[in-house]
Amino acid sequence: GGAPRPPPGAGGAGGAARAAGAGRAAGGAGPPWTQARLPRHVRPLHYNLMLSAFLDNFTFCGEVNVHLECLNASRYIVLHAQRLHVQAVRVAEDRLAGGLRVAGFFLHPPTQVFVVVLNRSLEARRTYNLKIVYSALIENELLGFFRSSYVLHGERRFLAVTQFSPTHARKAFPCFDEPIYKATFKISIRHQATYLSLSNMPVETSVFEEDGWVTDHFSQTPLMSTYYLAWAVCNFTYRETITKSGVVVRLYARPDAIRRGSGDYALNITRRLIEFYEDYFKVPYSLPKLDLLAVPKHPYAAMENWGLSVFVEQRILLDPSISSIPYLLDVTMVIVHELCHQWFGDLVTPVWWEDVWLKEGFAHYFEFVGTDYLYPGWNMEKQRFLTDVVHEVMLLDGLSSSHPVSQEVQQATDIDRVFDWIAYKKGAALIRMLANFMGHSVFQMGLQDYLTIHMYGNAARNDLWNTLSKALKKVGKSVNIQEVMNQWTLQMGYPVITIIRNETAVNTVEIFQERFIYDISTKTKDPILGNSSYLWQIPLTIAVGNTSHISSEAIIWVSNKSEYHRIPALDEASWLMGNINQTGYFRVNYDIRNWRLLINQLMRNHKVISVSNRAGLIDDAFNLARAGYLPQSIPLEIIRYLSEEKDFLPWHAASRALYPLDKLLDRTENYNIFNEYILKQVASMYLKLGWPTNNLNRSLIQAPYQHEELRREVIMLACSFGNKHCHQQAATLISDWISSNRNRIPLNVRDIVYCTGVSLMDEDVWEFIWMKFHSTTAISEKKILLEALTCSDDRNLLNRLLNLSLNSEVVLDQDAIDVIIHVARNPHGRDLAWKFFREKWKILNARYGEALFMNSKLISGVTEFLNTEVELNELKNFIKSYEEGAAASFSRAVETVEANVRWQKLYKEELFQWLRKSLAH
Repeated sequence: GGAPRPPPGAGGAGGAARAAGAGRAAGGAGPPWTQARLPRHVRPLHYNLMLSAFLDNFTFCGEVNVHLECLNASRYIVLHAQRLHVQAVRVAEDRLAGGLRVAGFFLHPPTQVFVVVLNRSLEARRTYNLKIVYSALIENELLGFFRSSYVLHGERRFLAVTQFSPTHARKAFPCFDEPIYKATFKISIRHQATYLSLSNMPVETSVFEEDGWVTDHFSQTPLMSTYYLAWAVCNFTYRETITKSGVVVRLYARPDAIRRGSGDYALNITRRLIEFYEDYFKVPYSLPKLDLLAVPKHPYAAMENWGLSVFVEQRILLDPSISSIPYLLDVTMVIVHELCHQWFGDLVTPVWWEDVWLKEGFAHYFEFVGTDYLYPGWNMEKQRFLTDVVHEVMLLDGLSSSHPVSQEVQQATDIDRVFDWIAYKKGAALIRMLANFMGHSVFQMGLQDYLTIHMYGNAARNDLWNTLSKALKKVGKSVNIQEVMNQWTLQMGYPVITIIRNETAVNTVEIFQERFIYDISTKTKDPILGNSSYLWQIPLTIAVGNTSHISSEAIIWVSNKSEYHRIPALDEASWLMGNINQTGYFRVNYDIRNWRLLINQLMRNHKVISVSNRAGLIDDAFNLARAGYLPQSIPLEIIRYLSEEKDFLPWHAASRALYPLDKLLDRTENYNIFNEYILKQVASMYLKLGWPTNNLNRSLIQAPYQHEELRREVIMLACSFGNKHCHQQAATLISDWISSNRNRIPLNVRDIVYCTGVSLMDEDVWEFIWMKFHSTTAISEKKILLEALTCSDDRNLLNRLLNLSLNSEVVLDQDAIDVIIHVARNPHGRDLAWKFFREKWKILNARYGEALFMNSKLISGVTEFLNTEVELNELKNFIKSYEEGAAASFSRAVETVEANVRWQKLYKEELFQWLRKSLAH
């Protein structure tokens, strides 16, 4: 572990960081506290932090003692602090009892720092103690040390918890709040004895005072960064379990949830997953305990604080008697993700935030690997990863307003930008591509080495690339991973590969690569790189097939704009397929003749093509058509084969790909033609599969996952596109619930039935669902009841719901966004949500502006399906009138709406003409 590695700029993260360093030095004329990054003259070795938390008036006071090492002489000590009231400061040299005279101290809010000015300089290579006494509020918000509440036996109870990542530890105590400054921490918390306190480490001793107060002293932490330090004060109860290697795992939640057993599922899989990771990484979990804390409100799904991971209740509590498979999967994957961070992120930490995608991409990739360990038959990494990660992030990354996975970050305010789906999902997709071309076992060995070398320290992306290249060398392969991965991480976007077969020389193909962009008319925003100069080294796997079988794959590394390749097995009658099992992060296009052969193959015998490739073909075709690379009819011809498709994944891919197309058309006059075509493709499979029966006694896991998910997907398509039988079935189930007051609706389709019922039936059903939303205690149920209310066709009800969404007593802060987005997805409410968003922007921005995902999720949610010139102008005028905040999200929104408008102009008619012709046959 030892000393922290040099900060970036000292060669840590290569060129980008050096450039950032140079930029900082150039701007370095002002005093040190005006700089974007902390000056380097001191570093913390250890913190002693003593806190008292007053939950009766929501304040806390603290005393922090920082043991410092001086690296370069300086008269100033600059560290982070925000919103803290400092009462006293003392500085003393270690070896002498005497203090150093403090000439003054002040907060500098623009850079969120606290400055101590000394009478004489600190001397290099000596250690000092800095003591700061301060107080602050336990805020009613979502960052720093904040409070939330819940109701138990009719009375409101309070708790206080921290959320420090990425830059909010400074709101709770003065500290060096950058990941490179790893130190050890000794924390003690004084609170009323009716509460308990938790932190990263176990309690060592508790000292009880006469007056009903107690002080908990926690063990000292290993070397760690500030952003995953944590503590909480609450009156929860817990259940516990112990791993094979002796790690004590506890789940803390409200007493009623613990009593109901809602935490048991999470607790049990956590134990199994720690054992899985210890075995996979060959590095033991490094703390004596791990607590999972379920809180009512939290800005993210969860936070990986080392030894005290915090989860929002609806992503960890699970009532097995009323949870659907999608909910179970969601809970599982959030836990797998946070546990991965205990190694990737906590034990080994990024040097600086530009490489946050390293920890997030890994944790997101492992969500699928870890879930495969728990449920081997579910094929998450090979299948579900495609629709939920690759297809999803390619939508964002196909915009010219995208950004590279590694982006330069300087100000604290920029840091929020790097936590987005590009970091999580593209990061994960690139890691999966890497694992596949390296081979999984070599990849695993490389990760084991990486964690062993850098444990308790910081590492940048090049450290990882070098370790992985060495792992490949050991097995006799030589690939310069840094060179390959730099192109994928430092350039934005991704390539579309076009394979053109030669008319004359049968077994020769020409392969082109270019950057894929939805709206080809947008001039690329990057002045240095014209579109033409984007190039990648692409691991293209290729296979050749005919009516009855497919060849084994060959790999071609494509690195030029265009290349010729010989493919010996190719002949007139055979078809060709690229990106086998869609392990690569790119799209593949073919000449029309090859598309026709592939469509023909799907119609005659789709099983020759693998499940993942069937899903990949569907997604690529829809998106190539949307961007104008392919005729609009090709994707609609492909999905004709679905009536024979018994696998979940291709249906899921088709359903997801149809969604944006549906939203582009759902307010047009000819919408019913599109609707009719989709219903025709769904009808026979809907009849074949029927509806699930409600076996409440059968646990979720025993249901064959693929079959249940397929059935759910087909019912969803049938009901949302208006299949009469589906509508009747939903209405009957809702009426039965209302009249008998017993909910017999099968768990896996509840959300579909609720939504369909609300949209078809009268206001009484809306009121009934609204009442159930208030009375239910089951978290998973609350969420889908709330979303069902947004399905109404009644604009008055939708407006009422929008207005209620901002009332925190009725709708949790993190759920308000989902309400607004779901109303925007409803064609009857799209303009209402858009208007509401504009009118309430000041409130929304104040509430969610600092919380990483929330603002961007909201902005894209209310704008992504606007598609008229009028709406585009409304969006541009709105942005003009609100200069501040969320610039990146708004430029993405404008580009998306422009592309929607352009698609309407260029392709809508072509699509409807083809549909008319095809329905006439």
